[in-house]
Amino acid sequence: MSADRADDPTVPAPAAPTDGGRLDPEARRALVALLRQGVVVARHKRLLYDALVRHAAAIRAHLADMYLTLLLDEREGVAVLLQQPGEPEDAVDGDEPDVTALVTRRTLSLHDTLVLLVLRKHYQDRQTAGDQLVHIDLEHIEAGLAPFLPLTTSTRSDQRRLSGTLERLLERRVLARVRGDDSRFEVTPVIRYVVDAEALEGLLGAYRALLESGRVPGGEADDD
Repeated sequence: MSADRADDPTVPAPAAPTDGGRLDPEARRALVALLRQGVVVARHKRLLYDALVRHAAAIRAHLADMYLTLLLDEREGVAVLLQQPGEPEDAVDGDEPDVTALVTRRTLSLHDTLVLLVLRKHYQDRQTAGDQLVHIDLEHIEAGLAPFLPLTTSTRSDQRRLSGTLERLLERRVLARVRGDDSRFEVTPVIRYVVDAEALEGLLGAYRALLESGRVPGGEADDD
């Protein structure tokens, strides 16, 4: 096997599995890539996305054994790895960690949440305007955060925190870099699964009310 084929999960392997695996090579490679990445956007990984669509039934059957499922949004061209809803019967009780949970849940800081709201609102506005590809620059993100900055506990670290948040969103493929411009990003359709339209309006209303009242939710919620 060449180095290129080994490094690129979107390149199908020609040989049939000889180790007793139930999936054919293309489906297995697509499954491994999905487990590694969590999210696949068709615009960025077309071959991998197409393989997930072709083998969706077999991949879902395999994922079900791990309490996972594959969400496919073929209109937006997005594949997302999700934990199955509800607790399985053999989940660990008490204070022990749930060994069946393979998708890690993370509590977002206040700052991360505000950035997500700015991105989701911009994505919604541009889609309503008919844009097929949604871009946003750093200046626009900062301007969107400005009304909420009194909610944060530190003004000196705003730039550092924003940079850290954007890096995390790039890793999770909510954002993608625009080639040749470090201050400009693509907001991917993944944002729709992080913050839906109903949650967006509710959260924006709640934050505006808190801003007007001068109260900061969670006290140290914005701590890194």
